[in-house]
Amino acid sequence: MLCGTFSLGEIAGMNQVQWARLVPSANIKIRRGAWYRIVKLGPVEAVIDVKGHPTPVPRAMLQIAFNPPNKWTVVPAPRNVARFPTSWGSEYAVCPSCRERAALEGHPTSLRCHRCNGLFEVGWNEGPAVKV
Repeated sequence: MLCGTFSLGEIAGMNQVQWARLVPSANIKIRRGAWYRIVKLGPVEAVIDVKGHPTPVPRAMLQIAFNPPNKWTVVPAPRNVARFPTSWGSEYAVCPSCRERAALEGHPTSLRCHRCNGLFEVGWNEGPAVKV
């Protein structure tokens, strides 16, 4: 997966769907670890599709990819959140297809999503998805 920071010229020459997720230091109300389709990409801001709603996000807060995600993203559990299941431990995974969250038991190489039934590898070595 090609990820990183790209110039507008590089992006303008590509007529394919682009994807984004939050960088480790971002602290905004968008699901951590989930990949979102980029609707519009500008020099300072990107507009991403969050559940059918165009949502502006500062470009500096996004990791951009030109290939659709194909692995579960491993995300550290949020701190001080009442609705998060404490039984999940210190990490959880986010499905690359439907953004469903799942508990990680042990260190699985792949997981089947209970929501979309997709079977995907777990991206243990993807780099820092969202570390806070």
